[in-house]
Amino acid sequence: MPVLDDLSGFEFEDVMEDVFRNLGYENVRQAERTADEGRDILMEEVVDGTRRGVVVECKHTDTVGRPVVQKLHSAIATFEFDGPKRGMVATTGRFTGPAVEYADRLRRNDDPYPIELIDGEDLREIADEIGLDLYNGRIEILCDETLRPYDPATSVAAPVEEAFQDIDNIESADLPEPHTTVTFRPVVTVTADTNAVFETSVGVIHRVNDRSRFVVHAERGRPETATRDVSNLVIENLDATVELDADRFDDPFDAVEERRFGQTQTEYKDWAVDRLRDHHTTTVSYTGDNNVTYTKTCEPKRSDISVQSIEPVYLPQVRHTTDLGEYAYPYEYFAAGPSRVTSEDGVHRCVHCDTAGTDAAYTYCANCGSINCDSHIKTERLEDTPVCTGCAVTERFAFKTKYFYDAENRDAFREEYESMAFYEKAMENTPLAAGAVCVVVLVLLGVLLSIGGL
Repeated sequence: MPVLDDLSGFEFEDVMEDVFRNLGYENVRQAERTADEGRDILMEEVVDGTRRGVVVECKHTDTVGRPVVQKLHSAIATFEFDGPKRGMVATTGRFTGPAVEYADRLRRNDDPYPIELIDGEDLREIADEIGLDLYNGRIEILCDETLRPYDPATSVAAPVEEAFQDIDNIESADLPEPHTTVTFRPVVTVTADTNAVFETSVGVIHRVNDRSRFVVHAERGRPETATRDVSNLVIENLDATVELDADRFDDPFDAVEERRFGQTQTEYKDWAVDRLRDHHTTTVSYTGDNNVTYTKTCEPKRSDISVQSIEPVYLPQVRHTTDLGEYAYPYEYFAAGPSRVTSEDGVHRCVHCDTAGTDAAYTYCANCGSINCDSHIKTERLEDTPVCTGCAVTERFAFKTKYFYDAENRDAFREEYESMAFYEKAMENTPLAAGAVCVVVLVLLGVLLSIGGL
């Protein structure tokens, strides 16, 4: 076992904790390392509806003899658990004949505390069974399940077509085919229990009894907790995964990338424990026996936090890029079949200012391909269609700026304007014309009033 031989005793316990958790055991946690009572890992299993406690001794040695198995048998008897109990000895090496014989006799005699022996070869088989690989002396996460990158009931481009539906002056059917890529990003869903009691001479001053479930981005580099929306997307769709076979996605996507899990299960577990310790650390005030108020920082110990499961899965991040005229519009989201969480929306964004988001109104300019907010879209005078302030050719007529697709349209309107009657020209600036009419009316009224006063 050259790979496992590189582990320290504590690292081997970490490995076995991950192995048992992936095998489906519940409440898997390491016993306090300060006192060797013949047990390293404590956990529970449910068999035929009966919950049973399991005590595990981990031995990172070449051989394990009968005394180790006997000591574990005594430790099981003293382990406080309300129900049946059994034991395991796990080793990177092998068991001596007397050790195997002792465990066999316990089983034949229907001993209340039977013991299962797991040697190095068994560990290899178990690792293969649960989809893990012993990598550089550690367990590397191997995962072949992903959330669906698109809804099979629709097209891959359906989400970006939907994004364009509320953009004025362009129909989804007129959109060009977007360039579409998918990146399968590794994430892990962590489920952990925190049970901590803080006491002083006056009794319990604070208590934590909490189950947390959250999603962690698990690529290379430091793990990062996913946002609430992304966490909900992953957790709500964990039962609807498909096999990650990159070849099957080559046809609907223009490019496919699969990222690798950056750390081991043990490292994610340790990171999650540290995060939960920080999250649950708080300062409380209490009154002592002398009627004096004190403050105490209550920080859970590592042993107060038990990671119940670490569930790996790939989270597809789909990116569409739609080219329209002079502009390219990215639309990116995390996908789980028909459900998605947008990570970048370049469609609902004015190309000329900071206006962005689905709360504003936007209009497409077919002249240059830009998407614009109301402040940067005008009406083309000659063709009466939208044109943006960025590409329009402008000129003032009747003291008002008019917008044109190009110089040709501007020149055509010049000729038209020259042939207009006076009142038609005035109507090119409706507010000015209306103001002029009001002035004339007021002047006439003034004249009439002055005549009537004579």
